Amino acid sequence: MMNDILANILSQLQNSDLKGKKECLVKPVSKLVLTTLNILKENSYIGDFEIVDKSRGGLIRVNLIGNINKCGVVKPRFSFTKENYEMFEKRYLPAKDFGFFIVATSKGVMTHKEALNKKIGGRLLAYCY
Repeated sequence: MMNDILANILSQLQNSDLKGKKECLVKPVSKLVLTTLNILKENSYIGDFEIVDKSRGGLIRVNLIGNINKCGVVKPRFSFTKENYEMFEKRYLPAKDFGFFIVATSKGVMTHKEALNKKIGGRLLAYCY
């Protein structure tokens, strides 16, 4: 039984990328996982991905391009506002403006940079650099 699906998928991606693999099969499929993978793709940390198996649980094939240094989830899911995001940036990211957070906001799941531009807060889900 998996308790944190997002943490399992991000660690699978990171481990496969560190081993030098060109693709990785991750499961299960959920809206949060697909949105997270889409954000990683937009920021060019992973290549293309496709849903291979739509049966129970599902299976996603992710093409890796070797750009992931570290990625993981933030536990507990801290609330973040534009005033206190620098505290979390110092804690989880190696340098200023290097990497990004994935946050869940009232407007959907997005990077922390988009949330700061829209001037909304949310909950920290994951980080990647």
